[in-house]
Amino acid sequence: MAEAADFQGTSPSPARRWLRRTGALLAGVPLLTGLAQLPAAPPAEADAAEAASGAGSVSVSVDTLTPAAPTEDDTVTVSGTVTNKGKQTITDAHVGLRVGPLLNTRSGIDGVARNSTDVQSTLGLEIGDKYSEEFAKLTPGVSQPFTISVPVDKLDLGQDGVYQLAVALSGETSAQPWPQTLGVQRTFLPWQPDEAGTKTKTTFMWPLISTVHMTAETGSDEQQTPVFHDDDLAKEISPGGRLDRMVALGKDLDVTWVIDPDLLASVEAMTKRYEVPGEGDDTVVGSQQAVAKRWLTEVQEAVADKEVVALPFGDPDLASLAHNGTSVSGSLSHLKEATDVASSTVDAILHVKPSTDFAWPVDGAVDPSIVKVATSAGADKVIARSDTFKETGGLSYTPSAPRPIGGGTTAVVADSRLSTAFQGDMTKASTSTLAVQRFLAQSLTLGLQTGKQRSVVVAPQRTPSASQAQTMAEALTILQDGTWSEPQGLVAAAKAQPDPAATTKVPPASAYPSSLRKHELPRTTFEQIARTQAKLDKFKVILSDQSRVVTPFGRALNREMSVSWRGRQSEAAIYRSGVEAYLDTLISQVRLIDKSETKLSGRSATIPVTVQNNLVQGVEHLVLRLTSTNPTRLEIGGDAYEEQPVAVSGGHSQSVKFTTSANANGRATVVAQLYTQDGQKYGQPVTFDVKVTEITATVMLVIGGGVLLLVLAGFRMYTQRKRAAAREAQERDHEADEDADAPQNPETAGERPTQQSGANDPEQPSDPAPDTAPENADPSGTGERVDR
Repeated sequence: MAEAADFQGTSPSPARRWLRRTGALLAGVPLLTGLAQLPAAPPAEADAAEAASGAGSVSVSVDTLTPAAPTEDDTVTVSGTVTNKGKQTITDAHVGLRVGPLLNTRSGIDGVARNSTDVQSTLGLEIGDKYSEEFAKLTPGVSQPFTISVPVDKLDLGQDGVYQLAVALSGETSAQPWPQTLGVQRTFLPWQPDEAGTKTKTTFMWPLISTVHMTAETGSDEQQTPVFHDDDLAKEISPGGRLDRMVALGKDLDVTWVIDPDLLASVEAMTKRYEVPGEGDDTVVGSQQAVAKRWLTEVQEAVADKEVVALPFGDPDLASLAHNGTSVSGSLSHLKEATDVASSTVDAILHVKPSTDFAWPVDGAVDPSIVKVATSAGADKVIARSDTFKETGGLSYTPSAPRPIGGGTTAVVADSRLSTAFQGDMTKASTSTLAVQRFLAQSLTLGLQTGKQRSVVVAPQRTPSASQAQTMAEALTILQDGTWSEPQGLVAAAKAQPDPAATTKVPPASAYPSSLRKHELPRTTFEQIARTQAKLDKFKVILSDQSRVVTPFGRALNREMSVSWRGRQSEAAIYRSGVEAYLDTLISQVRLIDKSETKLSGRSATIPVTVQNNLVQGVEHLVLRLTSTNPTRLEIGGDAYEEQPVAVSGGHSQSVKFTTSANANGRATVVAQLYTQDGQKYGQPVTFDVKVTEITATVMLVIGGGVLLLVLAGFRMYTQRKRAAAREAQERDHEADEDADAPQNPETAGERPTQQSGANDPEQPSDPAPDTAPENADPSGTGERVDR
């Protein structure tokens, strides 16, 4: 097989390595015995010995190589720097190019890349002195730039393929005054000057994905001003930011855009009023509306007439869900909701209809449980990667990406070498250049493996940095302008004819990488999500406008399952707790007002209980139950409890009155509890005491008798006064008659004689009348009635 063959430039076979090691071990036994009797060399002497050799004491960096894939009439230009990292000055130095042998296999390219700076490995013959740059001396710690240009016809390239290109520095030191190679940097030179008869169809996924930024919290205004977890998204979409560069670079490439709808929704929210964290627990109004509008406009232009794949909302971690979440009730329903909302979100913001048939587990690592979860929400294509979905059939070439794995599901296996080519720090020009050349070398070698046309998929890291995106764009531009590859969309790649010899068996769970498993979201994540969802389900049924709460919290729960929380367990826990705590705060805004002890006088009375609603919207479908813990003493509504429906407008309170009846004196405890219409308790109960004071019949008789006595006493006083007044009137009439019968004295006519005062003298007008008549001790007559 080609991949297993021992071509020049690759490492020796295992048998040959074993023979060499055995011989070296046997030959070294006497030497080791002698060395064991010698004192260990001090560190200073060891450093001196290493410096004396000079091997590898110079660092060679290749910053540019143009053109990356030359044709026959081109001139290859290589530029970079050399740095003396040793302790001795290097003299008579020069930098030259050396073309190594043709690399026939992809594994051979890997081997050269691993040992790219090894001065002991074969370098090949140096091109003539005319194509080199000389340095009189290189001082320790000092860097010198170089630029070398060589016509392609001087490189002596032969058949199509990938050649090793080494940039080496040779020179002398005072310890070793003879020419020697002191530093080298190997890279690759793809050579395919003519159009290939059968081109490889290459699909490059271009991800627009970020971390979680929005919370579940919204303002009480009609627009529901969103609150962001941080303000980092503004930096990413600002000019020069990571996402800004992804859009600017991707718009000129033939790629498949793979987008998390949450990113679009978050940026779209920033185009209006939004809030971000301020000092302490306060929030401040965000000010990046113009930046958000500009970025969304550029995305709309970039994806117009391009293929767009929408991931489930929030980019949920399928592996974590499969391994830790399926045992928690309701977890898969969140994946279904995230998938359902994905298409409408992308369509509403970008005005394109995306494909939602693809699931993308982390790093394309799959096992049967991941595939089952990935397809449970409707996706029938799972993007895997060849370093986990490995070939077991011994193929000598890389097969096409699609693999039918049963049940109508297709595994789209991305090429691991091409997909991981741009990982690491690409801010250095040398690192970026080497990544581009290695990517092109792997792509060309793959295309030359067989005459069959194949569909190859490249699935890079989910969130490339700005420098990684730049390197990806450079490599892809060269590839799309090259002679051995042509672009293809992801949908077409998934529908391509599968290779009948390719492996279609999904790797077992035991093959799942442990390095990925240790970063998965734990079971507690999904338990907390389920707990929050249960609270939300109970809360939403009482709301007059459920969408104001269900939508932001539903999307927040999707975000809690995001791949972006991998490796950030503490931040993920803080976010989840914040979502649940905010929901608890909203739930507590609808509550019963506490009551103090209530006193009841009489056999029946009314008890009011107040329900307060501090939400913006009204609540309904609530039932208030008032329960007596001692119904033999105090009944409510003729029974142990009574229920009444409750509806309260936003920002108002509602008093609900219950009729009670007392059967005995004493204290009875009463419990008020809100319920939803399906019988679920809502909020905390309110407990208070009712003190009953019952009024008996004897007391009523005593009070009634007292009142009657007062009435009778008043009546007696009235009759006595009336009788006294009648007697006085009779006496005055009798005296008047006597005066009329007496003889008159003519001398004294018209005058009244002066009378002496006596007991029987009539009262004078100035005398006060008696307040009450004289008490009559006689028994009541037959016509009187006295009530007792």
